[in-house]
Amino acid sequence: MSLKITKKFQLKLENILKSQEYKIRFEKGNFKSGYCIIKDKKVAIINKYFSLEGKINTLIEIIKSIEISKKLCTKNDIIILKKINTIES
Repeated sequence: MSLKITKKFQLKLENILKSQEYKIRFEKGNFKSGYCIIKDKKVAIINKYFSLEGKINTLIEIIKSIEISKKLCTKNDIIILKKINTIES
């Protein structure tokens, strides 16, 4: 299965993280993207110079690596989660 690499899809992935109370920051710098928890605050930091595909792949990687509470997700979020969970890393 293939996912469309669009800004709209990126925003949907960001909304999933936001529903899980993560703050998303796009920062410049020479670092690999990922996520971290700082003093009980959930923050995902993504390199702002990544391509659209790089940002989407990083968001998917973060979503796959955290525990998602489906109670906090919308129906559309759950559909997207099912799609990205079928992608092999």
